[in-house]
Amino acid sequence: MPFTINNRVALVTGSTRGLGKQMALKLAANGARVAMNYYGNAELAEKSFAELKAIGGEHCLVRADVTDKAEIARMLGEIESQIGAVDILVPNATCEQPLKKIEDYDWDFFQRMVDFFQKSPFLLTQACLPHMREQGWGRIVHLTSEVFPGSWADFCPYASAKGGQTGLARSNAREFAPYGVTVNIIAPGWIPVERHEGATEEDRAGYLATSPIGHFGKPDDIANALLYLVSEEAGFVTGATLDVNGGRTIY
Repeated sequence: MPFTINNRVALVTGSTRGLGKQMALKLAANGARVAMNYYGNAELAEKSFAELKAIGGEHCLVRADVTDKAEIARMLGEIESQIGAVDILVPNATCEQPLKKIEDYDWDFFQRMVDFFQKSPFLLTQACLPHMREQGWGRIVHLTSEVFPGSWADFCPYASAKGGQTGLARSNAREFAPYGVTVNIIAPGWIPVERHEGATEEDRAGYLATSPIGHFGKPDDIANALLYLVSEEAGFVTGATLDVNGGRTIY
């Protein structure tokens, strides 16, 4: 194995499709006990969990709305009873992400972004921290985006919420460092997954024209970055942002 995981328990929220699923499978393949989380599509969740179980090891599938404090508490109780308390937290769950002019958004949608990218990571961190702090070891890895440092237009709720998530992660990194708990950020570029199926060739070509590396990344690129940041070998890395975007945020 390239990095040491030592049978730790990992929770990846929103992990039955896309980047979340690939991260969950990667952690399981490298020795973690994985809690796969979903909320909506039970049929898809069961299919994804079958892939996870096929890897081998102890894992569980948990349904929960990770923007709700009571749901989070219930979920963590189920995880602990099945595979143990959470040592590795990856707040990955997301909602729809349309590009619109500011006048075409409403506050309810803006609030939804805040709920997924600030409220949910905050509540999850609060709930998982006591165990991590008590054992003197923990890993929290946020998924943000190149959108925030890139100051994308027509995306203000998403960019704002990801900016807030970045602030949360960096502040927590400093606060939790004395406990042996690291907090880092992976900031992906456009990694094509299921939710990008409607993208046009013009959209894809326009994006690649701004990419120094000249091609799209793969979900496994994000999963490999995560694998390092949650490993024993990354114990001296905290408060860092790892840009995985082919060089688009080189300034």
